[in-house]
Amino acid sequence: DRGPDSRGVVEFLLKLATGKQRTVFLKGNHEDMLLSFLGFGGNMGSSYMMNGGLQTLENYGFSEFALPDECRAEMPVEHLEFFKNLERYVIMDDYVVAHAGVQPLRSLDAQLDEDLFWIRDEFIVNLHYFEKTVIFGHTPYRDILFNLPYKIGIDTGLVYGNMLSCIELRDREIFQIELGREDVTISSFREKGAEK
Repeated sequence: DRGPDSRGVVEFLLKLATGKQRTVFLKGNHEDMLLSFLGFGGNMGSSYMMNGGLQTLENYGFSEFALPDECRAEMPVEHLEFFKNLERYVIMDDYVVAHAGVQPLRSLDAQLDEDLFWIRDEFIVNLHYFEKTVIFGHTPYRDILFNLPYKIGIDTGLVYGNMLSCIELRDREIFQIELGREDVTISSFREKGAEK
């Protein structure tokens, strides 16, 4: 949401998923709101238009007065299926990846969508005992948040004019690009003080 070409991003991801690499796409709070707005369950659909939904629907050719039924009927079927089939969270080796984080007092298999897509402080300020590092976004920081071995926050506020950050876990590298720039900065976890 909020970007100039949300539809183009979904097209890119659908094409990426047909390649040789394994892809997993996570659901976040904005996808949750979109699905709720369109009548597919979820939370906060009534707030979708005020939270970037208008820009997204305009990317699909709808006006600000479009009704959910109209959007649902005219949005490309493969895009609707993409949104409906997003993963809630993913477990990979020593990591759990979730959009917003996890509820520290619930086991991983008992997590609620509301927490996976919307949680903030209750997750961020508390420790968990999953024996896995949780990688999350949703709450922006000036730079990547490392609180190892518990969590890594990778939302560095691109939407607010800061930068986009990605991490590569195998080589423990960080890739960052500032808004409006074309050069990518590459650093290591160690350079960011996350390892000794």
